Amino acid sequence: MAFEKIDGPRVERREATATLGIRIVTPFRGMLATRDALLAELFAWLSAEGVETDGPFFLRLLTIDMAGDMEIEVGAIGVVHAGDDRVRPGEMPPGEYAVLAYRGSSLQANRMLLAWPETIGRRFDAEPDTGVWGGRFEILRTDPRHERRKTAWTIELAFLLEEV
Repeated sequence: MAFEKIDGPRVERREATATLGIRIVTPFRGMLATRDALLAELFAWLSAEGVETDGPFFLRLLTIDMAGDMEIEVGAIGVVHAGDDRVRPGEMPPGEYAVLAYRGSSLQANRMLLAWPETIGRRFDAEPDTGVWGGRFEILRTDPRHERRKTAWTIELAFLLEEV
């Protein structure tokens, strides 16, 4: 798959932002199909609850174990709602994020952003031993309700950096 860098990498300070999403544990293998199913479930829930949002929608990687299970969340940024037992309110943590927007190969984009902080003397807010991340988001700049072709999506990687 081709890779097109749209912008970044760069450091961007962000304020805490309300989110609404579905959090689950799933194997790494098949995770993107799970993301798609959770997006469809979230769209249906938002519609049934009468919650209107322009998104953006996101995939958050809370715990990463590419050989095992991943804890992920699929949700919408900027939505304030009480939710229920399945769809729950949350927060995109405040702080400085390493940000890169792209189209195409997520593998290439992730590799690029994961290597970048070292070049500016920074580190991610992550625990390598446990795979737990303070904030690792894949934000869909393209609304998947209107554009079904994933190859046309612009995705913004936003990975929280350690405070300096």
